[in-house]
Amino acid sequence: MAPVVVKICGLSTPETLDAALVAGADMVGFVHFPRSPRHLDLDAGRRLSARAKGRAERVALVVDPDDALLDAVVEALDPDWIQLHGRESPERVAAIRARTGRPVMKALGVATLDDLARVADYAAADRVLLDAKPAPGALPGGNGHAFDWDLIARSGLTGPFMLSGGLTPETVAGALATTGARAVDVSSGVERRPGDKDPDRIAAFLAAARAGS
Repeated sequence: MAPVVVKICGLSTPETLDAALVAGADMVGFVHFPRSPRHLDLDAGRRLSARAKGRAERVALVVDPDDALLDAVVEALDPDWIQLHGRESPERVAAIRARTGRPVMKALGVATLDDLARVADYAAADRVLLDAKPAPGALPGGNGHAFDWDLIARSGLTGPFMLSGGLTPETVAGALATTGARAVDVSSGVERRPGDKDPDRIAAFLAAARAGS
């Protein structure tokens, strides 16, 4: 069985990016969303993405982007993936994939079985990321909350997905065992405080995910 794919999201400094790369992250995420404590402007994103090129798959995270923003992000970051973390419809996902020529990862908030039933609607996405549904007014992701992972088994979901929400070095092995996920995404779970990544926790998360797979 192939090793679990690990994505470290919300990286914002050369030091923490290097920590993720040295620890063996498969994917590294850069957030372009001004409300987020992990937000990178396009110049900073350009520098970090160039630093990671060829060392891991680079993911540009955006929220309900219009075409002008998409074009600017793709030009600056040259990402390997576009991650959509807003209310994008299945039709918008398909349009973004066609416009950018990049594979698209669509985040879906999960609180109930009905939320998991929506996965089938997003066949245009190359990967679906299952995250905890945010509370009203909260950020769309990176809140450090997990959903009930048992819902995945109860839903009968069989296609590939990436698991996110509330994952930490201490919980990721159990999450993998419970859900059968073969890909995981972490942001707040490897931070000292919102937006401040901890290189030791990044390394610990990678080690725990690999051991749990």
